[in-house]
Amino acid sequence: MVRKAPDPVLPPPATTLEGREDQLIAAAMDLAERRIAEGSASAQETVHFLKLGSVRNQLEQSKLKAENDMLMARVKDMESRQNSEGLYAAALAAFKGYSGEEEIMEEEDFEDL
Repeated sequence: MVRKAPDPVLPPPATTLEGREDQLIAAAMDLAERRIAEGSASAQETVHFLKLGSVRNQLEQSKLKAENDMLMARVKDMESRQNSEGLYAAALAAFKGYSGEEEIMEEEDFEDL
């Protein structure tokens, strides 16, 4: 009689889709690692991991990271500009109030800008 290995104790499924996806990716990576170590990995699995280790892939990853950093900097710049525009509008309103052209804005009014 052949004894079957006990099923591994699996952690409970994650409560979010992202967490569940991470669990499944980790399980797939473990399986691929085991199959490569045993020599039973398919050609597709082997080529996939060979490509991940290539210089070209590393350069593509660096490029994607640089592009992402640039986009994040643009977003911060846009947010900063919007904030500056609000401050300029408040300053102009205050100057007009001081010159007698308009009513002086209270501090609470500046918080709304």
